[in-house]
Amino acid sequence: MDDKTRGRVLELEARLKSVNEEFNREMRARGFDPAQAENVALPAALARLYMERQQLLEELNNLRANRYT
Repeated sequence: MDDKTRGRVLELEARLKSVNEEFNREMRARGFDPAQAENVALPAALARLYMERQQLLEELNNLRANRYT
């Protein structure tokens, strides 16, 4: 993995941690269990956080998969 990719991975990991914390906090504040996110209809603000989290995970997974090719 080159330095640019490694830097991007670190950036994505930091952003993902932040989004996860915010998502979990907001879920609990609204009376939801964060573990049930995929099984409930989310309000718009939570849905945006959920989608951002999924996009970050996808990009991270792609970068990590490419380091082995």
